[in-house]
Amino acid sequence: MISEKYKKMLQGKSVIRELAEFAAERGKEIGYENVFDYSLGNPSVPVPEEFTKVMIQLLSTKSPAELHGYSPSLGIPSVRKKIADSLNRRFDLNYTENHIFMTTGAAGAVAHAVRCVTKPGDEVLTFAPFFPEYHPYIDLTGAVLKVVPPHPEDFQINFTLFEEMLTEKVAAILINSPNNPSGVIYSSDTIQKLADLLRQKEKEYGHEIFIISDEPYREILFEGAESIYVSNFYDNTLSCYSYSKSLSLPGERIGYVAVHPACKDSGLIVSMCGQISRGIGHNCPPSLIQLAVAEVVDLTADMSVYETNMNLIYEKLMELGFTCVKPDGTFYIFPKALEEDANAFCQKALKYDLILVPGDSFGCPGYFRMAYCIDTDKVKRSLPALERFVMNEYRK
Repeated sequence: MISEKYKKMLQGKSVIRELAEFAAERGKEIGYENVFDYSLGNPSVPVPEEFTKVMIQLLSTKSPAELHGYSPSLGIPSVRKKIADSLNRRFDLNYTENHIFMTTGAAGAVAHAVRCVTKPGDEVLTFAPFFPEYHPYIDLTGAVLKVVPPHPEDFQINFTLFEEMLTEKVAAILINSPNNPSGVIYSSDTIQKLADLLRQKEKEYGHEIFIISDEPYREILFEGAESIYVSNFYDNTLSCYSYSKSLSLPGERIGYVAVHPACKDSGLIVSMCGQISRGIGHNCPPSLIQLAVAEVVDLTADMSVYETNMNLIYEKLMELGFTCVKPDGTFYIFPKALEEDANAFCQKALKYDLILVPGDSFGCPGYFRMAYCIDTDKVKRSLPALERFVMNEYRK
């Protein structure tokens, strides 16, 4: 008999993926260049030239067994050390290779981190708006994801509601900054307040409350944005990272968990991740890609186009009368729809070949997400379609 649990999940497929599939089919009809597809957060800028050179060099000089054999279950030690050294240079901490666990992207990092610090029945709190895949990431571990409602004025943490939900059953807080879908960065004041409150509650409840910090957009910051590294504020932090966005390598599926050296049981957590891999089959990320990213660990792709695109879209949204918090980073923007039902709003947009994602699954009904990791020319060509959509459907 097949699993009823996963069979039931077929009824709740990712809205983002479904819209991306619709856009691809529509593109076959009219040419994909004419479909203004803002559905999927798939990085659009090239990988750094240095990464390509490193790949060629590795393939030309290293043995096939070294490049294509299984890596150690915790990751290649030299790679882990280079990542630890990079984090120490950038954020003034004292990671060693024993605090770094290599994963298949940030999703793999979160999957391991949650299992390290929760048991079935524990609660994990996150803050709306949030990435919808957090539900399967958390709920399938036996822990329970609970969502703190948003503070829509600025999408910082709604501390009033958070404190009401921060009960003794909470084992971890899952945060994402810069945030998908809002593009907002939690300010240093917000993170400091969060850290102070958690330290207070740890004493009150007599157990640790971990922060799992999901950071795949950490390097995509716009002018004037404050760079925040959560681990600088709170010892019991597991930082989950991916090179998918910073190096434009989403298909290579490489990232890591960085365990704060001062956190509770920091000497055990990476080894525990190795044991968790045995149970979920998420082990041994590709050796070749581990070795390659280690050689460019302080580099990023040229991501300036994302800020260019954001400004073009934000200015047009403001001109058309939308309410929107201006993003600090990422390649997402999260405006309020022009009617209460964002699903109906996004459905109407399809008539204009605008593929927009309703905000319900992000925990914010009435909003919609645009992933603007597309060519700037296409963004510019989409703006008249956006204007026609608004004028024809809402400004008659």
